[in-house]
Amino acid sequence: MSVLKIIVTIIYIIDCIALTVVVLMQEGKQKGLGVIGGGNTADTYWGQNKMRSKEGVLIKATRIMAILFIVLSVVLNMNF
Repeated sequence: MSVLKIIVTIIYIIDCIALTVVVLMQEGKQKGLGVIGGGNTADTYWGQNKMRSKEGVLIKATRIMAILFIVLSVVLNMNF
């Protein structure tokens, strides 16, 4: 096993663990009681600035780690 493949495998394992943790830290997409009162989160301050909040950072991190996961999966399955 080459040194490069070992390094990529270690990065892949770290990415898998980090992706699992980030996904579990995210809140659910349920509307809750806001639907009863007609609450629309897009009109509120937090709805407009969601990507700057903690939840927004988790969403960005999830996207980046998911792309890295797919790329590393393809690289590890190549015969090099």
